[in-house]
Amino acid sequence: MQKISRLAAGLFLSAAVAATAIVPPALASTAHHSGVASWYGPGFHGRTTANGERYDMHAMTAAHKTLKFGTKVKVTNQNNGKSVVVRINDRGPYIRGRVIDLSRSAAAAIDMIGPGTAEVSIEIMS
Repeated sequence: MQKISRLAAGLFLSAAVAATAIVPPALASTAHHSGVASWYGPGFHGRTTANGERYDMHAMTAAHKTLKFGTKVKVTNQNNGKSVVVRINDRGPYIRGRVIDLSRSAAAAIDMIGPGTAEVSIEIMS
């Protein structure tokens, strides 16, 4: 009987952890974060994203290492003040020092296609 109780407790704990939203410590206490953004486009267009969707470089989406899929964030280019709201649907970026990978259309909306990267602030909307 004691084994069953420990098993039930373990299953309950596992379910509770799995249901918890993934938010990194830096974002847990505040809805604002900043860093370097990059973008990805044609080479990934049509491939499956980490959440199972097909990547559409024309959609307003982004990849983030830890934010929950479906989270909407406002990304503001610190060089020109332009901003865009994107939905997290993929994981990345996988290059050290970068905090978010934007779709091509989202990057175009904040004028960062040419340089490829930009210093941005990120505000969690939902």
